[in-house]
Amino acid sequence: MNSIVDALYELNYNPFKYSEHLASFYASVGEMENSLLLAPLVIPICSHPFFSIKLQSANTNSSLWTIFDGETRVTSDRDKERYEKIISSVSKNKIVHREQLYDLQERINGFQNLTEDSIQYCLINDWLSIDKDNLTFCFCSKSSPRFDGKNIAQKLGRLFSGYSVIEIYGFLGVKLR
Repeated sequence: MNSIVDALYELNYNPFKYSEHLASFYASVGEMENSLLLAPLVIPICSHPFFSIKLQSANTNSSLWTIFDGETRVTSDRDKERYEKIISSVSKNKIVHREQLYDLQERINGFQNLTEDSIQYCLINDWLSIDKDNLTFCFCSKSSPRFDGKNIAQKLGRLFSGYSVIEIYGFLGVKLR
């Protein structure tokens, strides 16, 4: 039974799929000092059931506060149906985004091996390169295919682009390993 669970996990969370998320993220985050340290955040946030929906609907006016610190009002039946699939108890017809961040540190720890494997796959395919002096990943646009389906990771990169790594980790309330 354990091998079946492991096989299903590998199908859903495989480095080939999530390496495209990392490449898309670094293509949109731009040049940022110590951007290599943001890699552990990408997969846990992009695969999070609630924040993937919030990032999908993000626009140019969205910020870290509106995505990760705001509230979502659940007023219509469509909203209730949409969010009750992810969150079992929607209290007082609103979802507090901070409450959804409680398990982020555990998700980061749990996805650490997947993140490392995905980074390795990106480096092997020349989708990313490392600038060792500045601890940054650089997106290699010449050798990379288009990652159109990874819109969530691109939007996360745009959200993070205006902040330093220390501000992002402090705002999300997680520890850097």
